[in-house]
Amino acid sequence: MTAERVNPPELSPAAGFSHAVVATGSRVVFLAGQTALDGDGKVVGETLPEQFERALANLLTALRAAGGTPADLARVTVYATDVADYRAHAPELGRVWRRLAGREYPAMAVIGAVRLWDAQALVELDGFAVLA
Repeated sequence: MTAERVNPPELSPAAGFSHAVVATGSRVVFLAGQTALDGDGKVVGETLPEQFERALANLLTALRAAGGTPADLARVTVYATDVADYRAHAPELGRVWRRLAGREYPAMAVIGAVRLWDAQALVELDGFAVLA
């Protein structure tokens, strides 16, 4: 896949996301929402950063199983039960992202959710990738 990140100078600086991603490839992988579930189906981690790291790792595991890499991500949506807490931890979450997925960001959005499927879940990530 080729991914061109587009961040127009007329818009606010993109930090932790890209304003647009132009992806070219032959396969699209749609990634289901991932929370901080372990292999036994139990939510792990008490804090948002702990759960974010596990949810992102789960998303990337699904992506790799489909033949993709983090660089293939074109879009990720983050659902957070507490957007203020998410903003407060943004620098730490950015470090987690860079460690697991690299320095290139897909187009992203954070959406506040009253609750997620598992009541203990604080964050969920879904998205899609375009593979060559």
